[in-house]
Amino acid sequence: MTKIDIISGFLGAGKTTFIKKLLEEAIAGEQVVLIENEFGEIGIDGGFLKNSGIEIREMNSGCICCSLVGDFGKSLEEVLVKYKPERVIIEPSGVGKLSDVMKAVRDVASNLDVVLNSAVTIVDAAKCKMYMKNFGEFFNNQIENAGTIVLSRTDVADAKKVQMDVEMIREHNAKATIVTTPCSQLSGAQLLELIEKPDTMEEDLLKEVAHKHHHHDHDEECGCGHDHDHEHHDHDHDEECGCGHDHDHEHHHHDHGEECGCGCHDHDHHHHHADEVFTSWGMETIVPCDQDELKEILEDLAYDNKYGDVLRAKGMLPSENPGEWLYFDLVPEEYEIRKGEPDYTGKVCVIGANLKEEELNKAFGRS
Repeated sequence: MTKIDIISGFLGAGKTTFIKKLLEEAIAGEQVVLIENEFGEIGIDGGFLKNSGIEIREMNSGCICCSLVGDFGKSLEEVLVKYKPERVIIEPSGVGKLSDVMKAVRDVASNLDVVLNSAVTIVDAAKCKMYMKNFGEFFNNQIENAGTIVLSRTDVADAKKVQMDVEMIREHNAKATIVTTPCSQLSGAQLLELIEKPDTMEEDLLKEVAHKHHHHDHDEECGCGHDHDHEHHDHDHDEECGCGHDHDHEHHHHDHGEECGCGCHDHDHHHHHADEVFTSWGMETIVPCDQDELKEILEDLAYDNKYGDVLRAKGMLPSENPGEWLYFDLVPEEYEIRKGEPDYTGKVCVIGANLKEEELNKAFGRS
């Protein structure tokens, strides 16, 4: 029996970091295959994980959804026959729906000796509210279907904001285990145990209370004084504009409306596929990159709409210094550049809505 773990999460939430921690600290002795489902044609994460010693299979033809279930099943079957893994980790596209991926796995499980072991969603604590408001159809689907929800970047986020994130998440998923302790403070073994055996403390306590009070008339008011109708608090989700930027930030001068990236004003729609709402632009390049010039480009990608409504960017590029490469990660209002080992070719991938491909081509030296 092969265990299948789905590690989902919206764009830039930290899925790859979480997977690396599991691989290094919890399942290093297992035969593991990672299936990555990139949105777009350019696969990037395989490069970041290539030194982990596991087999990586990339699927770049689109999100795992109804139209790709057959392809996914075929790919998974090939993996199982060829590598005979103990565990398969699926890292879906950040803009995919977790329910679609889970359905695809269950369909495969009806014919092959596999089991859906866990469904995890990684949520960026700093961007939960903004993504929930503007991309709820996809973001909320990942929350609603997860057995474990891991809040990332809680070590740098305000504690009150994290608590508000938890309350908003609970409105969409009352049963999932929500991890708020920074993952750096938890071992890979602890995280694996959590996703495989969700925390049952509340359930155990409820059983204990029920056992102790089984002679009580349940129509009577209990002694805790709480209203057991469990009404949820109404949160004000209108504090941030539709663009998701912080208008106190000195770099942000453009004025957006409340329109989401898909161009519709109705945020209750539930019928889009990712490729109807989001677009991706990618390229392979051998053009050397200057670090200061790269920083200027990333500033515009993160804080302006010069290149469209950018939600995620990632890349690895040769620098002007021989043998040195520059790796970058970007989400709205945040980016990182670090030096790394040479790869077989330079790659850049940008995901968002209304992307200006001609401007991106100019920026990264294609034209």
